Parts: sequence; structure tokens; C-alpha cells
Amino acid sequence: MNTTIMLFLLQDGITNGAIYALLGLALVLVFAVTRVILIPQGEFVTYGALSYAMLATGQVPGTARLAVAMGVMAFALDLYTARRSLRFKLLARSVLLNIVLPAAILALTYALAGPQTPIAVNIALSLLIVAAIGLFLYRIAFQPLAHTSVLVLLIASVGCHLALQGLGLVFFGAEGLRGPPLSSAAFTVGPLRFTGQSIAVYGLTIAFIIALWLFFGFTLMGKALRATAVNRLGARLVGIRTTLSGQIAFLLASVIGAISGILIVPITTLYYDTGFLIGLKGFIAAIIGGLVSYPLTAVAALVVGSVEAFSSFYASNFKEVIVFTLILPVLVLRSLAAPAVEEEKD
Repeated sequence: MNTTIMLFLLQDGITNGAIYALLGLALVLVFAVTRVILIPQGEFVTYGALSYAMLATGQVPGTARLAVAMGVMAFALDLYTARRSLRFKLLARSVLLNIVLPAAILALTYALAGPQTPIAVNIALSLLIVAAIGLFLYRIAFQPLAHTSVLVLLIASVGCHLALQGLGLVFFGAEGLRGPPLSSAAFTVGPLRFTGQSIAVYGLTIAFIIALWLFFGFTLMGKALRATAVNRLGARLVGIRTTLSGQIAFLLASVIGAISGILIVPITTLYYDTGFLIGLKGFIAAIIGGLVSYPLTAVAALVVGSVEAFSSFYASNFKEVIVFTLILPVLVLRSLAAPAVEEEKD
């Protein structure tokens, strides 16, 4: 170990930590608003990354067709839920959201997919596809269970993870994929070399943190999400639609996950099940942040990334073990400090 190696490891740790920060922020957001520990967050990463990689080769990813199928299921659920008081306005809105929107995304994907399609278009298509999947996932799997216990929501989350991971194998195959970089620019500062991709990781992470701060602090919808996070029953009593809050939380989480995947896939080869491990490291950062604190989660993610980088240098065989061990003292301290309380009843 010398100064140059230490700087390289720090650079690698900060780059990885920035990705984990995005995922940790998404996990905190979803849990605060819906009480769902979003284990499928890793699948959003995989779907966004591999959809982008497939679009870059001119292929239409199976995730676009999955969004249509999930939209049909969501529409069927809406019809069943409102079968006794079906109104034209609600029916039209459900058709537009659940049928027309994913069908338009699929048609747009078929129309624009090609080997010469600009990178920006492929990124936009990937984000649209994964955002639709995240929106419909909440409607199908979690909205009907919104008032159940955290344990039931956790079991549903595990089931969604397993289902989406299996579908990922069907859509993308067992072979890994790698996407084109967002930028080929590069420059050096002393011994360190910064690529356009790493700068994009830092810039987008900072931009998302600032955007989330502005969204929650200065917009009406952001304040509604904060109110839902503090007290779901109280939010409903003052007229806030907690269902809409859950949809927005899942939409934001899916977009953040897809962006994280698009940032990662030019750097390393991703497989259909890689996102789960990446999501777990974001989950560690979220747990250290107590699943409530956005700044602490971001700082914890940088610590997780740095520990991972230095562990790969000193004990590469035990890198994952060392990273996941970080969660143990935090859980012990929190269990000793937190008083036993009954779960809030909605």
C-alpha cells in the first residue's frame, strides 16, 4: 500500500459509493412512504442496465413487453376493485394509464430501436420501460396489501424479487451484457484518471440528492409524501391520497434504480441476477441511515463503497463478507437503543 494505490482505492470506493447512495435513497424513500422494504430495487438496476445494453445493440428488450403485460393485469385489478361503482372517468383514466401508456412505450421502442439509435434515446426508452414496470408493480403487488403488517409486505417483496429475477433470466439470458459509455472523455489529475462515465456517476448522484431535497422541501407533492411517511392515517384524514403517494414513491425508486444500472453497465459486465447484490449494498447504507435519514444514508453509502474497495485490496476473497458485516454493529446498537413499541395501526 502506498499513496497512489490508496488514492485509486478511494476513487473506486467513492464511485461505487455514489451508486449505493442512489439505491439507498430510493430504499429509504419507498420504506418511509409505503413501509415496503423494496428488495426488488436490485431488479430495477438490472432491468434498466440490460434494457439499455440490448437497445444499444438494436434489439427490443423483453422488459417492454413485460410492462404491457403488467399494465393489463393492473387494468384487470382496477376493474375488479371498482366493479360495483364503475364510472366512465375512472375507467378512462385506468385505460390510459394501464393500457395506452405501456402500449405506446412498446410501440415507441419498436420504432426507435436500432444499432444507430443515439445513446440519449436508448437511455430515455430504458427509463420509460422500467418506470412503467415500477408503477405497475406497486399496483399489482403492494397496493392491495397497503394496510397489512410490515412482515406481510416483506414477504410480498421477496416474492416480487424472485419473480422479477426469473423473468430477467428469460429476457436477458444467462450471459452478461455491457453497454456503451455515456461519454468517452477522460482527463487525469495527478495519478488519478477520471473518465466521462465516472464524472457522470458523481454528477448524477449529487443532482439527484439536490433534486430530492428540493422536491421534498418545496413542492406540494413532496410535502404530501413527507406527511404520508410521518403518519399514513393522519395524511388520509387531511385529504392526501396515500395510494398516489405509494405510486410516486415506486415510480421514483424505479427510475433511480434504472439510472444506477445505466451508470454501472458501461463500467462492468452485468448479469440478470447482479442487481440483487448491488441492491443489498444500498440496503446496508439505508439500514445504517435508519431507513429514515437521507443524508446519513448517502454518507453511509460512501463508507460502504470505500470499505468494499479497501477490502478488495487486502482480502478480496472476503470482500462481500466484510461489507455485509458492517450491518451487524448497527443493528445491535439500534436494538439496544430503541424501546419496544407496538406497530402503528392504520
